[in-house]
Amino acid sequence: MSEAEIERREQGSKGSYVLSLPDGTSELSFSILSPSLVIADHTSVPDALRGQGIADRLAGAIAADARAQGFKIVPLCPFVNAWRQKNADWADVFQV
Repeated sequence: MSEAEIERREQGSKGSYVLSLPDGTSELSFSILSPSLVIADHTSVPDALRGQGIADRLAGAIAADARAQGFKIVPLCPFVNAWRQKNADWADVFQV
């Protein structure tokens, strides 16, 4: 898999982390409740790209931004919640 860059997009109170590759576009969508609280809504990866760690990279991107920018993540997305449980070193960025 290519090490393409993840792009963060925001419009109003909605946003997403997007990774575009030749075989499709993967996305983790989020909702901004306040400057200190963001909901991770949904993660999607095309079938052709599954099993390559893309969803992990997207979850890692929102977690890294949360730590750097000082906001907490509400892991509404089942994948992000499972990622949180597997990555205890990121516990400080989640509100559960």
